[in-house]
Amino acid sequence: MVFDAICVVAGYSAAEVFYWRNVAPNEYGWHFGLFLLIALTVTLACNQIYGLYGRMWRHAGLEEARQMILSSGTVAAVMLVVYIAVRVSGYQVLHAQVIVVGLLLATLGMSLVRFQSRIFAWQRGSRGSGLRVAVVGSRDAAASAVREMIRRPDAGLIPVAVFDDDESVHGMSLIGVPIVGSIQDIPAATSRFMLQEVLLAIPNASPEMIAEVLRTSERAGITMKVLPTVHDVVAGRTGMFAIRQAREPSIEDLLGRTPVATDLEGVRMSLESHRVLVTGAGGSIGSEICRQVVGFAPAQLVLLDHDETHLHDIASVLEGPCHQALVDINDREALFEVFARFRPDVVLHAAAYKHVPVLETHPVEAARTNVFGTLNVIEASAAVGVSRFLLISSDKAVQPSSVMGASKRVAEQVLLSRAPHDSFYCAVRFGNVLGSRGSVIPTFARQISSGGPVTVTDPRMTRFFMSVEEAVQLVLQASLLSEGRDIFMLEMGEPVSIMNLARRMIQLSGGRVDVDIPIKVVGMRPGEKLREDLRESDEEVCGTAHPSISRLLPITTPRSWFDSCLDQLAESVEGRDAEKVRHFLFTIAGVTPEGDSSQLACPEGGMEGERPVGRSAALQKRDPAGFKTEPAGT
Repeated sequence: MVFDAICVVAGYSAAEVFYWRNVAPNEYGWHFGLFLLIALTVTLACNQIYGLYGRMWRHAGLEEARQMILSSGTVAAVMLVVYIAVRVSGYQVLHAQVIVVGLLLATLGMSLVRFQSRIFAWQRGSRGSGLRVAVVGSRDAAASAVREMIRRPDAGLIPVAVFDDDESVHGMSLIGVPIVGSIQDIPAATSRFMLQEVLLAIPNASPEMIAEVLRTSERAGITMKVLPTVHDVVAGRTGMFAIRQAREPSIEDLLGRTPVATDLEGVRMSLESHRVLVTGAGGSIGSEICRQVVGFAPAQLVLLDHDETHLHDIASVLEGPCHQALVDINDREALFEVFARFRPDVVLHAAAYKHVPVLETHPVEAARTNVFGTLNVIEASAAVGVSRFLLISSDKAVQPSSVMGASKRVAEQVLLSRAPHDSFYCAVRFGNVLGSRGSVIPTFARQISSGGPVTVTDPRMTRFFMSVEEAVQLVLQASLLSEGRDIFMLEMGEPVSIMNLARRMIQLSGGRVDVDIPIKVVGMRPGEKLREDLRESDEEVCGTAHPSISRLLPITTPRSWFDSCLDQLAESVEGRDAEKVRHFLFTIAGVTPEGDSSQLACPEGGMEGERPVGRSAALQKRDPAGFKTEPAGT
């Protein structure tokens, strides 16, 4: 207020002196003093009304400028009324020019006092120390980035140049920072502007754009960072245009998949105050399921895993209470005891073996865990009245060429045949998740860190990729869409070339393909396919309420035939006959593996849709003797 009073007195006094130039009438002093008192009172009152006191002007922006203009406009209106009143009263010593010029000078002074930290921040930043930053982009996001760097000199970033491929803006300036040229001009401008870092400020930039800026920055010998995306802001992982949270480009940026926004309120309602059990809780998918589920405040969260270390790790990072169950899903008796003790309402089954090359040589373990372990979990769930069950399946279950894919395909059939009536049991198929254990991305990262070579099985190979966070969100939403015995598939976008992925990861690490780090084609491994699919050619696809989730009308098999084959598979597993296990897995999955000359066959018979009572003989042998499920409520 003191500074405002000084500005008002100085502004109007300067205007009055300039107007009269030492020839003012004798009564000038008294009249002007009275007018000055009115102007001072009106100005301070309007400033108070419009909230121009008690603000932190160091971070002032458009809202504060708007309030300043409104206050000055109100003062001008009141001064106009005062002028008219003075003229009507017959006084001639107060002139319109004095009021207008005085008001402008007073407003300019008050604005300088308030916005001086913003006005002179760039000059202070230019003279200070910090990284000299080139900003890529000239639209709103880039302007916000430049503005934040200017008003936050403590961040240690100095915007000195802007680059944009739009030639119409070349030669202009963005908040005082010159727009030098296109992205390809960055190397040439590096020495001229002493650039040290490139900041990509284009929201949702394409993978091609990110790769181009990355390559250009590497040629210039400077680092590159990316501003938080709109998805990061919406998801609450960062603040809008948080310069300090600018990050190095990631493989997710280069893959080009735009994450799908999801409304999880329905998921919250289905999990809140319910008992939830997650199998494979320490795995890549299972641990992310646990992290998201615990945020929905379940009445009880049970983490079930056979690996002590993984179980401990996920339990230690969850921000909420949970129970740990160190149990192997192949231990039927222990599994049923856990279900009887915790009596979950919802089961999310993520436990499985998934490494294709390993399972090719261990088909017995693949069937034991992926098929009969799943059967154990489904039947334990049915025994305690679980109403909602979700099986994590795989794109490799479609026309399977590997033991792993065949075992997941059979697991789907187990769910379709064993799901209780009047319940919501479903399976969800999707492709690779970024960064999961066993994924190609961590493998490439290890090879790059050791200097290569990066091994690619076939230059034509493609795969679907999705972030683990997005995959789990969609999986949880799919469980809400279940009408009972459903197979869902997630929209995975366009398949990604593994060869291009290897090249991009090498570039991301700062290396040059085939110069610093070579790529070696080693040939396809047993069980691998060139491309994966999410549905069989004769599986009908139906839409759902969510655009990224589709329901499949699965191909069913006669129940008696399926039970008979499952019996023989169980006997083969118990006898540890790997060839028979492999044969029956592919037979039940509906395909004939290459090189399979076995004469084994499942018996004919049975009717589609037939549901025999009880379990078949071979499977009954696997029941723990004397086991009884406790009644509900125990």
